Parts: sequence; C-alpha cells; structure tokens
Amino acid sequence: MQNSSNETGSFWKKIVLTLVFFTFTPVTLFASVLALTAIYDSEIDTKYTHTNLIEVPKPGIQVYASLPDTLPSISGEVTAEDARSEIIREYLDAYNSPLMSYADFIVQTADKYGLDFRLLTAIAQKESGLCRVIPEGSNNCWGWGIHSEGTLGFDSYEEAIETVSKGLKENYIDLGYVSVEEIMAKYAHPSSTTWAEGVSFYMNQMR
Repeated sequence: MQNSSNETGSFWKKIVLTLVFFTFTPVTLFASVLALTAIYDSEIDTKYTHTNLIEVPKPGIQVYASLPDTLPSISGEVTAEDARSEIIREYLDAYNSPLMSYADFIVQTADKYGLDFRLLTAIAQKESGLCRVIPEGSNNCWGWGIHSEGTLGFDSYEEAIETVSKGLKENYIDLGYVSVEEIMAKYAHPSSTTWAEGVSFYMNQMR
C-alpha cells in the first residue's frame, strides 16, 4: 500500500510539473522575443540611413516646462514651446560655435523655406566644424559659393543663413534633390564620398 501511495503521489507530481512547464514556458519565450525585438529596433534606429529625406519639418515638436505659482505650491502652470531651437542651441553650444546665438533664426529660416530644421547646422558642421574653420571675415560656414577665385563672403551670419537656406530650397529641393545623398551630388566636391554620410550623422545627433 505504501508503494502504491508513493507511486500515485509521484504521478500527480509529474502531472503538476508538466502543466507548470507548458504554462510558463510560452510566456517566458514570448517575453524574450519582445525584449530582443525592442533591442534590435533600437539598434536600427541609431544606424546611418541612406534615405534621410529633407522634408518640411513639422512644428509640433514640443517641450513642456512646469512653471511654479507666485506662492509655494505643488501645482503649476504647464506651458509648451517649440523645442527645435533649443535642440540646435544645445548642439551649437556643445561645439562652442559662434552660431549658437542664431539658433532661433536658423529654425525660423528653415520653416520659411520648408527645410528640415537640422540641415543647415549639419552642413555647417561638415563644411567648417560649425564656423570654426572659415576664411576670415567671410561668415561663410557652409562652403557656399566656392569658386576658383575664393569663397563667397557674407556681411553677417544672418545674411549667410538666409542665402544658403534660400539656395538649398530653390537650387536643390525644388529641382528634385530631396535627399542628403542627392544634395551631395551637386553640393559637394565631385571626389567626395562621405559628405552625405557625415551630414546625415550630424542630423541624427540633433534629435
């Protein structure tokens, strides 16, 4: 009788363990697949993509700040403002660029001509290290108007930002050069093979 009882208990123990195994194993496998998928998607997002289109930017990027009341309180007023200027400003500040105080103007001019708000800054980074290496007094951080007699000069950074943005719109975007790779074919030196990759990389840093 004792052996029979032990065998019965062992049988039910095996049944319970089998049920537990088939119940939790699919759940564990499903969770693992989800985690791996999330990691894979994250890695793809950070890689350089060769189809970084220059599209009209959507001004819906928002940053929220909680402003305290006059008297100490746990409540506050929530305001929203366009975060793009701050993204550009912080990027320029990180490289100690003389363009930092023009962040608002860069974004406003990009909106005016329907450019991605990061494009002008990314080109300036590629062409001149954000204005750190340019002909003295030229205010030309974009290598714009380079010819055999030298580089085009501007009276101010504002004039340069306006001229280059307008030129990108009229001489590139409107003519069908709508990706960084297509712009490179006309903008960069004919022997350049890394211009588009560099500009796209810098644009992806401003997110």
